[in-house]
Amino acid sequence: MDSRAVFLDAAATVADLVGRIPAGSWDGPGLGVWDLRALVGHTSRALVTVATYLAQRAPTVDVATSEAYYAAVGRAGGTNAGNANDEAVAQRGIAAGAALGADPAAAFRALRDDAAGALDRTGDDEVVPTVAGGMRVADYLPTRTFELVVHGADITAVTGLPVAFAAPVLAEAATLAARVAVELGRGPELLAAVTGRAALPSGFSVV
Repeated sequence: MDSRAVFLDAAATVADLVGRIPAGSWDGPGLGVWDLRALVGHTSRALVTVATYLAQRAPTVDVATSEAYYAAVGRAGGTNAGNANDEAVAQRGIAAGAALGADPAAAFRALRDDAAGALDRTGDDEVVPTVAGGMRVADYLPTRTFELVVHGADITAVTGLPVAFAAPVLAEAATLAARVAVELGRGPELLAAVTGRAALPSGFSVV
């Protein structure tokens, strides 16, 4: 599967998960300062940014790889797939949750469709603007798949609803996490941990 097929598979999987959230659960716990609606809203931004960015073009490639994207965002003081307690990220998640309206599951599916439509109109090598700078579509999409997988797991953790990402989706997300670790100079720590040589330091994160 190429990066767009993997992204679309991840988006469909999370849309199905969101569609199974019980109606009375949206005000319940989510992640950090987010309730469940805000967590799903933040997750939906992986779709919104695809639809938004792919409608535009950037003049140059500023960020050449998916892992460099996360490194660039981190250097700029931005936040990531995991930190719901950063004020700016928290507020965007809350706003995105509110924007899902009275039927969050239907709104999430519509955003998935918008992202798919944007992909239909955009080639893999086209350069689009992102928060980190101009990127080729094929390099940007894995960052959105990563967000969908990580936050899909967050939604599962707080709702107890099962989610089953396809093996290529999980492989892309896990591979990107490893590449980000290497980009940040933390590859040896991660390798030692996943081969049973050492435990990861407390608070270890690649994003």
